[in-house]
Amino acid sequence: MSALPRDFLWGASTSPHQTEGNNTGSDWWRMEHLAGDRLELSGDALDSYHRYGEDMRLLADAGLNAYRFGVEWARVEPEPGEFSRAGLAHYRRMIETARELGLEPVVTLHHFSSPKWFADEGGWTGDTAVDRFTRYVEEVCVILDGVEWVVTINEPNLLAVMASYTQGEGSPVPDTGIGERLVHAHRAAVRVLRERTSAKVGWSVAQQALVPAPGAEVVCAQLRYAWEDLYHHGARGDDFLGVQSYTSQTVDSRGVVPHPPHPGNTLTGWAYRPDALGIALRHAWEAVEGRVPLLVTENGIATADDARRIAYTAGALEALYGAVAEGVDVRGYFHWSALDNFEWGRWEPTFGLIEVDRETFVRTPKPSLGWLGGVARRGGGLE
Repeated sequence: MSALPRDFLWGASTSPHQTEGNNTGSDWWRMEHLAGDRLELSGDALDSYHRYGEDMRLLADAGLNAYRFGVEWARVEPEPGEFSRAGLAHYRRMIETARELGLEPVVTLHHFSSPKWFADEGGWTGDTAVDRFTRYVEEVCVILDGVEWVVTINEPNLLAVMASYTQGEGSPVPDTGIGERLVHAHRAAVRVLRERTSAKVGWSVAQQALVPAPGAEVVCAQLRYAWEDLYHHGARGDDFLGVQSYTSQTVDSRGVVPHPPHPGNTLTGWAYRPDALGIALRHAWEAVEGRVPLLVTENGIATADDARRIAYTAGALEALYGAVAEGVDVRGYFHWSALDNFEWGRWEPTFGLIEVDRETFVRTPKPSLGWLGGVARRGGGLE
């Protein structure tokens, strides 16, 4: 294991829509209810809107020292320009609860879901998008006193894919025009946050860990730009970049090579590739330039076999340590996810360190939570 910073963050991540429940003002809630049988419903989710204290205590008691969670825009601004003081106060209580339990709060301001009215204005493709998001960020700043880490937008590259599908122009590759607008929104948010808070500010990018087949280097570079590097360039000058990694894929002359069916694939159909985290960290470090520090804001595996989760996470951490040994500046590791949650239209893929009974909401920590907490207590030691 390479030496990690003394203040290295060991945590787990969640998002509001996937855990809180009854996010009735969001575009995702509406989409779920209009999709018929194509999507399952989030419903009460895990009732973490009311049970966040219990969730945080389980993480802290296990030995973790940080928690990444989000503010739900639809709860804070249910109608354009109409901000909920009660909604803001709720998220301030979450920040304070995390601090009381010894967890460093890493706060995400947008994690896929938006207010319905924002979607009706065109969402991220609309002319009002940047101004609307900037105004929301200005309001959220009032609750961020003392918060050291703020993620403006989660996985903007996947947001660009989602937005293009919403407009009927779906593509499996992020729309760079929408991506550029998201970069603009991020840069505007960074300016506001730097003016009004003392937080370190960045955003998190879904890393593909693409590897070129022989002779496909040019095609791979083109895909990397659309998938990642547009967003890496948008992070230049930030205080950190969030790296989110799960698997790796090869690129040949025709594009990304799909994962073939295999009994070793995860519940999402992805290849079992804990080494992808090292590939992702190295590429992000080089692509951002200016040596922007990295946080692993998401890394995990969808599996019902918790022993496999531990093995995957150990492999991913070994890959992280290898990148650090080569000079990559990594400041923290956040497992996805803290709990088995709503995976954007499906309940089956279980990523969590904590199992949740969706009838009673009883939380049951898995062995993987205790294992990761032990790693944190040992400063990164895997044994």
